[in-house]
Amino acid sequence: MAEKNNAAVKASLPGDRPAKEAIARMIRVDHAGEYGAKRIYEGQLAVLKGKECAPVIEHMKAQEQVHLDYFENQLTARRVRPTILHPLWHVAGFALGAGTALLGEKAAMACTVAVEEVIDEHYQEQLAQLPDEEAALKTSIERFRQEELEHRDTGLEHAAEQAVAYPLLTAAIKAGSRAAIFLAQRF
Repeated sequence: MAEKNNAAVKASLPGDRPAKEAIARMIRVDHAGEYGAKRIYEGQLAVLKGKECAPVIEHMKAQEQVHLDYFENQLTARRVRPTILHPLWHVAGFALGAGTALLGEKAAMACTVAVEEVIDEHYQEQLAQLPDEEAALKTSIERFRQEELEHRDTGLEHAAEQAVAYPLLTAAIKAGSRAAIFLAQRF
């Protein structure tokens, strides 16, 4: 099993990405994602400040800040450049958060559910690809994945599924989140 795990990020065929480059892409996209998540919560709080759900959103935002700080440190330590799309995530994350919050607290929570479900899948894929030599990174990603699942569960506990057009709203947000992951890995 360990041999298979280690082979996942090692270049073994012509055109395969070297392990260092694959890990750099992971760090870059995770940094971008955590920044985007923080901006989503900032957008939600700009609209929902003073509402009953605000402390819950503040808590999730604080956890995202811890994740972001970790990946910022990883960028520096590993000499990985951040995504060139950072300014886009700054605006898009806030707009998504504020936009869903304008639709109401349930829609804001539906946004959280959708984003966190995509992030769970994304982190699971990364964990399967990381070699054993990256134990510290794997441990951090798994811890963050668990916290993202808590955020999803929090959204569900706060009536996310009762948001107007929940299936359509979450499908659109999931598609956007997957597109953001694709772009951040490459740019």
